[in-house]
Amino acid sequence: MGTASQTVCFVGIDVSKAHLDGYIRPQGVEFQVDNSPSGITQLIEKLRSYTVSLVVLEATGGYEQESFVSLNAAGIATVRINPRQARDFAKATGKLAKSDRIDARTLAHYAQAIQPEVRAVPDEATRQLQALLDRRRQVVEMLVAEKNRLSICHASVRERVKEHILWLEQELDDLNRQLQQAVKDHPNWQQQSDWLRSVPGVGPVLTCTLLADLPELGQLDRKKIAALVGVAPFNRDSGFMNGKRAVWGGRGSVRHALYMATLAARRFNPVIRVFFERLTEAGKPFKVALTACMRKLLTILNALLAHHTAWNPNWVDQKVLVTT
Repeated sequence: MGTASQTVCFVGIDVSKAHLDGYIRPQGVEFQVDNSPSGITQLIEKLRSYTVSLVVLEATGGYEQESFVSLNAAGIATVRINPRQARDFAKATGKLAKSDRIDARTLAHYAQAIQPEVRAVPDEATRQLQALLDRRRQVVEMLVAEKNRLSICHASVRERVKEHILWLEQELDDLNRQLQQAVKDHPNWQQQSDWLRSVPGVGPVLTCTLLADLPELGQLDRKKIAALVGVAPFNRDSGFMNGKRAVWGGRGSVRHALYMATLAARRFNPVIRVFFERLTEAGKPFKVALTACMRKLLTILNALLAHHTAWNPNWVDQKVLVTT
């Protein structure tokens, strides 16, 4: 029998705004530290006394970001998973109760049983780009909300709402400029941006979103990249029942930006337009046809980065596209 420090272990960390609740398996060690720089330092020091194979924590709206980055920077393999995955795993293992301590145990069990793949942690430039994109999405949401309020608000506050809309529009313009400058300041991003934006229908928002939130673009085959984004249809068959295939999961920020770009590509991109028309003429519902177009557009963009080339409507129909 080895000591606690010699035995390979798996760690689950439940993240809240104030605390990090942890559980080390199989040693059965529970602990709690503050979700702060000093608390994360304590966490790292504690885990260094063990032979940690993997740490798993949930994505909790950004509260996990600092610990996730710090643990990986300290050389401790750490994976961030969707809370839905953790909850489904808990239900599958018969754990219906929920608390911070129970969730930490579940995450440690998940780490040992599933051992999800450890991916590269975004560097500082990528995290800054992600922050700008997050802020842009927030501003757009506020703009939509304020414009909706303008039509129904009382006359006494209408001017205030108009002033806020004007400020939000200026803020959005500033964020767009900062995003473009961030891409220009990064040589690799600028080259990739040029290739991506050469495709009709692809604008700066989708380009920045792909650079920040989908670094795997151009490195995976078309089926894997579609599944990663959440535009790959999954079967729903059981016994003699053949259910309708549906898309599910994936990276929501990328899927939303891809959806908006596909709406434009349906009008201005000759390849996507013809593809969409062929599907609708064959009787496919609008949403089904549009999702297929999203998948095709993503496949095109994936192929362009894989082959380091710009858009060519003749090239994209060649065999190289469908085999990438």
